[in-house]
Amino acid sequence: MPVPSARLRAPLTAVGVPVLACALALCGLGAWTATGRAGSPPHVAVTKAYVYQPLGSTRETAAFFTLTNDGGSADRLVKITSPDTAAPPALSEHRMTSSGAAYRQPVGSAAVPAEDGLTMTPHGTDVTVRPKGTWLPGEEVSFTLRFAYGKPLKVRAVVVRPGTETDRPLRP
Repeated sequence: MPVPSARLRAPLTAVGVPVLACALALCGLGAWTATGRAGSPPHVAVTKAYVYQPLGSTRETAAFFTLTNDGGSADRLVKITSPDTAAPPALSEHRMTSSGAAYRQPVGSAAVPAEDGLTMTPHGTDVTVRPKGTWLPGEEVSFTLRFAYGKPLKVRAVVVRPGTETDRPLRP
């Protein structure tokens, strides 16, 4: 069989490379689909919820949630509401100044990665809340967590002393 001329090889190479790239991409997408993860929606659940008891004359405190997402797609926590707070709860992150002072910075949303989750802590992401009345350890505070893609989740967070957490089972 004769060797193709240079004039024929150049167009075949120009067409062949994109066709090969598309074929490889289709094989990869087919494998992803075969594993059952393609198009799998987020599936977020709350496994822990607690809120610090306000101390002294402090009007604000913080709530913390541990969220898991065993779905195939990421989601975002975009809003939190509560009938038990004097002002709407706000997502925030703790930041440090160059002099070492801590402050809260409001954030619009928090990522809940696929096949992972989000654990809120006093040194990272949390929810700033202002109680309507006095909250005592052991009481429960109602929250509704709203997500960009998933269903809203209603949860009751237990009030604990600052610096502690709770192992109490969650109640919807």
